[in-house]
Amino acid sequence: MTYLRAIGRALALAAFALLSWFDVLIQLATFALLCVGLVFFFGPAVLWARGRSATMRALAARWCGIEIPAPYRPAPPEPVRERDGWYRDGKQLYKRAFWIRWQHRLTWAMEDPATGREFTWQLVNPLVTVLLPVAVLLGGPLVLRGYGRWTRWWLGPRPPAEPRKNWLHRHLESIGHQAGLFAVSVVQLVFAIFQLVVMVFFRPMATPVVLANRTITDTLRREAGNWTGVTIARPYLPPPRLPVPRADGLYQSGNQLYEEPFWPVQHARTRWVYRDRATWRDLAGGLLVPLVSFVLILPTVALASRGLIGLAALWIWRPFVSPRIDWPPFPEVSTHLGALAQTPVMLAMVVAGLAAAPWLARQQARFARVWFGPTESTRLAQRVERLKQTRSDVTVTQAAELRRIERDLHDGIQSRLVAMGMKLGAVEALVDTDPAAAKRLAAELRASSSEALTELRVLIRGIHPPVLSERGLLDAVRAMALDSPLKTEVTGSLPGRVEEPVEACAYFAVSELLGNAAKHGAKRVSIEVGFADELLTMVVTDDGPGGANPARGSGLRGIERRLGGFDGRLTLTSPIGGPTKATLEIPCQLDPEPSSPKTNTSSGTA
Repeated sequence: MTYLRAIGRALALAAFALLSWFDVLIQLATFALLCVGLVFFFGPAVLWARGRSATMRALAARWCGIEIPAPYRPAPPEPVRERDGWYRDGKQLYKRAFWIRWQHRLTWAMEDPATGREFTWQLVNPLVTVLLPVAVLLGGPLVLRGYGRWTRWWLGPRPPAEPRKNWLHRHLESIGHQAGLFAVSVVQLVFAIFQLVVMVFFRPMATPVVLANRTITDTLRREAGNWTGVTIARPYLPPPRLPVPRADGLYQSGNQLYEEPFWPVQHARTRWVYRDRATWRDLAGGLLVPLVSFVLILPTVALASRGLIGLAALWIWRPFVSPRIDWPPFPEVSTHLGALAQTPVMLAMVVAGLAAAPWLARQQARFARVWFGPTESTRLAQRVERLKQTRSDVTVTQAAELRRIERDLHDGIQSRLVAMGMKLGAVEALVDTDPAAAKRLAAELRASSSEALTELRVLIRGIHPPVLSERGLLDAVRAMALDSPLKTEVTGSLPGRVEEPVEACAYFAVSELLGNAAKHGAKRVSIEVGFADELLTMVVTDDGPGGANPARGSGLRGIERRLGGFDGRLTLTSPIGGPTKATLEIPCQLDPEPSSPKTNTSSGTA
């Protein structure tokens, strides 16, 4: 009776698992809508699919005897109304909390690692459960318990520091990445054709259509980097500035004058879109990338699917449905011995299809980078525009820093020196008439001078820490980690001393990030320092609650302004629930001074 019940449960699990493919189709369709700007469907589709996963966890507990807790990150908190009645999200204000709540829940669902694991499980689980009844027929209820453990590995919670993925997991993910890149490129193909028609026949409507289609291309660039590690930068020229009125108050566009800036702005934006080579490269890539992606995904799909279908035909279809399998170019199979002889061939086809998937996915992304990445002229134009923008920020920051130093000197050291001068005058007046009082004042002067010296040292440390000048950036960061209240680990190495201004910039940026981590409740912080290809990289990761946004505070904006003076960049990844990862990248060169000490220690923990 127990044996029959186990077989019935295996059949029920197999039937229920086939519904997962329906969830996959719904999520792919809503993701395609997300790429074109219809953002309201993907989040509910993901949350709806979680309901089926919850049912599977309950069935695994009831039928397989394996309890599987929910693996999801905590849901984002409800938006808080401010005193003036508005809800704030970054720099945007809303009268109602609906949009903020929906946007946070979408981000929460998309950035949760459990979402990606569930999607992969929805693809793979039906293939596994097809063989489950046969396995239960051979192995009994014990096989059901093994299936429950396998389900827990996919759908159960995992520690924050996940172990390294095994070979099968990595290559199955790569197949998903190939399919994802192909799906996004097909969506881009459809809209590239529409964009081309608009640009040729409906020129006044071209600018908004082109800008809308660029969001699809941005999605492909972003996911190519996330999935394959092939970074594709945005290649577009900076948008035109707002027109400046002439002396007579009119706005000029070509040889035409306008009273309002609307039409000059529209003409400038149209010229900007048409003259940008990246616009035409996007169109060419939109036509070519889907074709190349299809060619590159074909070997993986053909080999893996042919092998899996062959295994199913040999060991499921042949024993229970048809006694003979005739599938050219392989010989006809009618016995278990013949099926056993062809099984290694089918397994080899599956392994070959999986083995090629990561390399083929990277080739897809690299071909996309050829068309959707920046050219040398575009990089130069982007860098010039970025330097123009950061130049004013650096000027403002330097002026504010000088005012701070002036204020600290005026309110602190200067006032103490004035008080000490007055006490010295009193000592001169009392030294002959009241030596005891003069001695007391001299003792107070000694204490005041010690306090003034301490305050001056603190001020100097805030301007440029002595340890930074003496030991270099890496040891200065380690010293900072020792003073931090957090459990801080510093790893990495530097082949020498970088330029002093860059050292100071990186040091104070890391100091600000450590302060933010401590302020928002983090317990552990890791700092990784590296230098390669004339680029200083520092990665600061904390286990805080996440949700950091440069638009919400002055600290991260200050770091961006500080890095901007050196053409550096801050990249922040901070999903709700954590962890927060900040990457600082600063182009620089090593200090050529021979007296600079070489820093090559590998790690340190505070």
